[in-house]
Amino acid sequence: MSEHPDCALVRRGYAAFGKGDLEAVGALMTADVIYHVPGKHPLSGHHKGREAVLDRYRKLGEETKGTFQVDLESVLVDGRGHVISVHLARADRGDRGIEVRQGLFFTIVGGKISDIDECTTDIDEEEAFWS
Repeated sequence: MSEHPDCALVRRGYAAFGKGDLEAVGALMTADVIYHVPGKHPLSGHHKGREAVLDRYRKLGEETKGTFQVDLESVLVDGRGHVISVHLARADRGDRGIEVRQGLFFTIVGGKISDIDECTTDIDEEEAFWS
């Protein structure tokens, strides 16, 4: 059984992100992609446009001195342009560490990611970590 192309797209994004290849990550997105991050911390909000999303990814690395990593656990597809991924995110920042399960809800248009909604199992812990 072959993998659905939308799942494969998201997996390619995770693989590129894991290698720090933000150019490859950006190539998987539409120019007007929007990334929605819950919370009130400095990295939350609506990041509009490919460069804004990539800048957010760069800040994850900068704020954690390169310790931010995600371990992809599953990818689910509806066959209508939506993909859900679940991963475990880990990072250290200052004297604090975090390990939290997150989910991303992707909208795929024309074979590219056009929208990403982030969810988390512990929004309070994320607020404390990123603030």
